[in-house]
Amino acid sequence: MKIFLKTEDEIELMRQANQLVGKTLGELAKHIKPGVTTLQLDQIADEFIRDHGAVPTFKGFPNPYGGPFPASICTSVNDVVVHGVPDSKTVLKEGDIISIDCGTLLNGFNGDSCYTFCVGEVSEEVKKLLRTTKESLYKGIENAVANKHVGDISSAVQEHCEAQGYGIVRELTGHGIGREMHEDPPVPNYGRRGNGVTLKAGMCIAIEPMVTMGKRDIYLKEDRWSVCTQDGKPSAHFEHTIVVRRGQAEILSSFEEIETLEGKLY
Repeated sequence: MKIFLKTEDEIELMRQANQLVGKTLGELAKHIKPGVTTLQLDQIADEFIRDHGAVPTFKGFPNPYGGPFPASICTSVNDVVVHGVPDSKTVLKEGDIISIDCGTLLNGFNGDSCYTFCVGEVSEEVKKLLRTTKESLYKGIENAVANKHVGDISSAVQEHCEAQGYGIVRELTGHGIGREMHEDPPVPNYGRRGNGVTLKAGMCIAIEPMVTMGKRDIYLKEDRWSVCTQDGKPSAHFEHTIVVRRGQAEILSSFEEIETLEGKLY
């Protein structure tokens, strides 16, 4: 395992790439409503990222099961956990939820963040799933401090979500991030406190709880990208890129643009 600690100059470049992801998600929030296709959202994101001098990292990302990813964002609707492929057939409707995962490459460094949005009015049951998942992200971040362990992050996420009866997807994890989108170490959303890699100041990691309303079992769709819940129940996904510090982690990405627009719904 090769973990790269970042200098303060590199962290500043990471911050710029991640702030652009936050702005992109904020721009997309303006367009998420019934009748919009996921392909339309992808086109908005692609143009916005390129207009700001960056490259959408996901486009062309290699797939061990097939061809490269064809779009600039992942659009995962309802029971799709992650890696949903935007297309013209998927039309958002009232009561849906959509997780949008976005990555940018700016000045040689990567940004990565995800937010799960409501489409119109969503049931209280689904809002509770979103709220719990988002809370678990911040519980994980609270544990991302120097001299703790990856397992402390993982356990904090798992405990918070399982206490509400939700499932934690185990096959997919958070990750280190920097010049590459995916670096060491992997950051699972389940585990035991005190286990795993020791966290050091200057480590940049993406923490991303993927939480299901029902069972945690998943399957891969025919497109070889979209990962879905086996029981067809909704799934939520929130992600921040952070830098490990002594005392308190620093969040490099941002939900501020989204929350300013729609308020803190959950």
